[in-house]
Amino acid sequence: MIWDRLGVISDEVSADFREALDWIVAEGLKHVEIRMVDGINVSNLTDEQVKRAAEETAHRGLSVSAIASPLFKCLLDPSRPVETGDVFGQAEESVEAHFAKLERTIRIASMLGTSRIRIFSFWREGDPAAYRAEIVQHLSRAARVAERSGVTLLLENERSCNGGYAFEVAALVRAVDSPALRALWDPGNEAQGEYWAYPQVYHEVRDLLGHVHLKDAVVDAASGKPRCVPIGSGRVPYVRQIHDLEADGYRGLYVIETHYVPPGGTKMDGTKQTLEGLRSLFGGIAVSDSAAQ
Repeated sequence: MIWDRLGVISDEVSADFREALDWIVAEGLKHVEIRMVDGINVSNLTDEQVKRAAEETAHRGLSVSAIASPLFKCLLDPSRPVETGDVFGQAEESVEAHFAKLERTIRIASMLGTSRIRIFSFWREGDPAAYRAEIVQHLSRAARVAERSGVTLLLENERSCNGGYAFEVAALVRAVDSPALRALWDPGNEAQGEYWAYPQVYHEVRDLLGHVHLKDAVVDAASGKPRCVPIGSGRVPYVRQIHDLEADGYRGLYVIETHYVPPGGTKMDGTKQTLEGLRSLFGGIAVSDSAAQ
């Protein structure tokens, strides 16, 4: 059952780390993914702050699914115009600064009891394919660091980065060809672009998966702009998607990353609506026994 493998990114619930952890426990979730702790990006925490976060998590019987770091959300070349996106408290820094931050984040992951670190593929160039060799070179270097440290890097599909879509992430992971680099599949991110995520492009990353994020989205018909919505009310057919993930042998974790705040509500309200949407879709039954949507 996916419920034994379901968690949430803490600051999608609340900026107050302990409040978020208490909510996660109350909802019966099993693990927490850490991106921000009381307003500080996880990769910028001091040893003392990491120790306190580890103690608060362990005290509640939760495990840490991964470090949701901002690693390699940066410019390949400051002279070139690029797209940018959310950095969650992280200042723009050089590629070399991010490699130093990788070493620090590996230590933080160890202190928090996880071997998984989310990364990205640099801010999106006007023609990402033109810089693929450079991107692969940097990601290969990062993978070698990860191999030596016994951690797994999870490359997420995010439209503001060069690995913006499933086919791009898959190509990068295959080119690096390291057991320390796997794909982080976020069908909700994919659905905010020109693709439908499932079933059209899921096959691109199916055999490369190390982690899955869950969110839903729609694209406004008038403006053409995407926005996140609770699971079950957007473009991603999650019953079929998760059914196939399980049938294809995925045994990793699922992490809610809502990115939705209802009008007049809070992040906690939005995440609650997404969790309720997920529960409504599956009715608490084993995914392997559910009928395709």
